[in-house]
Amino acid sequence: MPDKKLFILTTILITFGIICSYTLTAYAVILFEYNAFHFVFRELLMSIISILLMWMIAQLDPDVWLHPLGLTLFWGGIALMVVMPFLPSFFVSEVGGAKRWIKLFGISIAPVEFFKIGFVYFLAWSFSRKLGHHGGMGVKEEFKRFFPYAALFILIMFLIAIVQNDLGQVVVLSLTLAFMLFFAGSSFRFFLSLIGGAVLFFLLFIAMAPHRINRILSWWASAQSTILAFFPESIAKHLRIANGEEAYQIGHSLNAIHNGGLFGTGLGNGTFKLGFLSEVHTDFVLAGIAEEFGFIGVFAVTMLFVMILHRLFKIANRSKADTDYLFSLGVGLLITFAFMINAYGISGLTPIKGISVPLLSYGGSAMLASSIGIGMVLMISKKIKPQSGEDA
Repeated sequence: MPDKKLFILTTILITFGIICSYTLTAYAVILFEYNAFHFVFRELLMSIISILLMWMIAQLDPDVWLHPLGLTLFWGGIALMVVMPFLPSFFVSEVGGAKRWIKLFGISIAPVEFFKIGFVYFLAWSFSRKLGHHGGMGVKEEFKRFFPYAALFILIMFLIAIVQNDLGQVVVLSLTLAFMLFFAGSSFRFFLSLIGGAVLFFLLFIAMAPHRINRILSWWASAQSTILAFFPESIAKHLRIANGEEAYQIGHSLNAIHNGGLFGTGLGNGTFKLGFLSEVHTDFVLAGIAEEFGFIGVFAVTMLFVMILHRLFKIANRSKADTDYLFSLGVGLLITFAFMINAYGISGLTPIKGISVPLLSYGGSAMLASSIGIGMVLMISKKIKPQSGEDA
């Protein structure tokens, strides 16, 4: 049997996302003159499809279906991202000059969301075949072993960060790649070298784009007072921006969190969703939850994520096949990094990256892709024998 606890926890989180898609979209409904149930009906439909698909995938034989499904998501995702810039405008949705969504039957599908699951499977499958414990080899030899994956990642980064102008997804994928590589058997020294090199590369990448520099400065203008309070004034005065333009979105997000207090304003009673926070039902859903459900609500959501991650990592730990172990671990890492980046962003600790909260934010592609990934882990969980006195 698939891991029932993981399935139930995921279903609960998706269900809470349906509630958020209703209560947090009041302003968008009025602004675009939609029906009051426009967003919740669409989210409900995608939620039902996601839950059913997750359970259907869980029933499949992992020894037969896991590999072809994983590689189909990987190669299919790459193919779609390559052809998207050349597709006619009636077939794709364009935002900020970048084509990120394919329109099918009135629904926008983001190929990158499904590619992420395929990417994790490809890494798990390839690492289990090509890599192993470093065995005392030097960092130079480990870099030679890693070079083909680095070349592949550069191509992926070009497709996502340059063509689709979506640096946030690249950050999530790069962190997932680094940690999967470490758990596949690379040395800690190589892991630190890789992280350090990635940080330098991303700083250079940000420096090449004026709009990214402005975004960093805008974030720092909002966050500097809190962060520099921990520094001696002799250092802080050199880091402080005198006339920086504060990021109003972060300011409204922090005000929404503050307004929610411990128990929140109540379902439907939030005020910052009324035009102050744009996309509150997507990128800022945690701020909306904090205002209407308070600290208690955010804590409950966080605990749901912790329990889901616990089941994912538990399945990974008990998997005997290296590919199963690394894939289950990778799906957990994808969810972990996406949640952390979003939570840090809406609280002003890091710049906003445009990363939605998995299974909770409004959006069919992200929910469907996450459900497929968890369904594949549920498929793997059937191979695990329960330990005495507990479920698998």
